[in-house]
Amino acid sequence: MFRLDGKKALVTGATGGIGKAICHFLINQGAFVVMSGTTLSKLEALQAELPQGQTAIMPCDLSDADSVNALFDRAEHDHEQIDILVNNAGITKDGLAMRMKDDDWEQVLSVNLSSAFRLCRAAVKAMMKRRYGRIVNISSVVGAMGNPGQVNYVASKAGLIGLTKSLAAEVASRSVTVNAVAPGFIQTAMTDALNDQQKERILSGIPMSKMGQPEDIASAVAFLASDEASYITGHTLHVNGGMYMG
Repeated sequence: MFRLDGKKALVTGATGGIGKAICHFLINQGAFVVMSGTTLSKLEALQAELPQGQTAIMPCDLSDADSVNALFDRAEHDHEQIDILVNNAGITKDGLAMRMKDDDWEQVLSVNLSSAFRLCRAAVKAMMKRRYGRIVNISSVVGAMGNPGQVNYVASKAGLIGLTKSLAAEVASRSVTVNAVAPGFIQTAMTDALNDQQKERILSGIPMSKMGQPEDIASAVAFLASDEASYITGHTLHVNGGMYMG
């Protein structure tokens, strides 16, 4: 099930913990994956981990609108077509709203939301012509429930959910699906940096009493990218151990 043989995917934020898992999972399901990230050396290291001939790398600075606008078309030009777009890249610049600088607000919205919109805009033009496509946007549990000290990040992730719903309605008649995955707390380098007290506080709010693994997110992405999910669109799939049940 959930096979992706013959499909080609573009994944942003490919070198992060969740991004790597998504790339591994899509490839294991048979897809060819174009991996995008900011740092070429990290992309090359990730490519070396994966089966030869199943990947390509395409660096892109997602804070640069011109580079983002060109990314999807570059991927299609080099690899004939892209069937699956996974908007996974994201940054944080946390702080209380009353002290947040304009630059910290704008950079997070630019990378997390505006770049996803620009890639979606390019993708649907090609996908609608072919009457097939899968777009999966990686949101967050905090985009649904909020989180103090992260107004910029939360706004960007909530915005992705709204973008997903609206775009899904626009392109559904052409067999293009647009969905979101909203991770809860996932064990990555970011959560590994938390101290024991912080981890205990987080786990107390998770009914399953454990953090998720990157593979939990990757399997959700693979499902939504597959033909088995062809009648699901505009949906946000929450993967959070019961932390949020909205």
